[in-house]
Amino acid sequence: MDDLIRKTLAMKTWAVVGASDDPARYGYKIWHVLRDRGYTAHPIHPRHKEIDGEVVHKSLRDLPEVPHVVDMVVNPTTGIRVMEEIRDLGIRYVWMQPGTRSDEIRDFAKKHDIVLIEDCVLVRIDRI
Repeated sequence: MDDLIRKTLAMKTWAVVGASDDPARYGYKIWHVLRDRGYTAHPIHPRHKEIDGEVVHKSLRDLPEVPHVVDMVVNPTTGIRVMEEIRDLGIRYVWMQPGTRSDEIRDFAKKHDIVLIEDCVLVRIDRI
């Protein structure tokens, strides 16, 4: 698993689905840490227009580029709909934060050859 974590953390274009404008929320913290470490980190949220001066996109389909990795910080009900976008865009790697995981998402990922990393970016980014 550490090899997979290293591999995805070496990829520099990410999307954070569930990005937040609230510094206390994990969607903000994850997006901010990625951005501060030199990643292109696209914030995704259907209701926000901007976070810290950066444009927030409503969905993965609205991004100017296809990210290498998607970090999910949404509930599993929303997450399964996002997985459909991930499949349609050909994205291969998805980080699932605690609270976002479900058997339905795992089954979907397996069926569509999407690699899930069920771990926290905030914990791993400084350890690898």
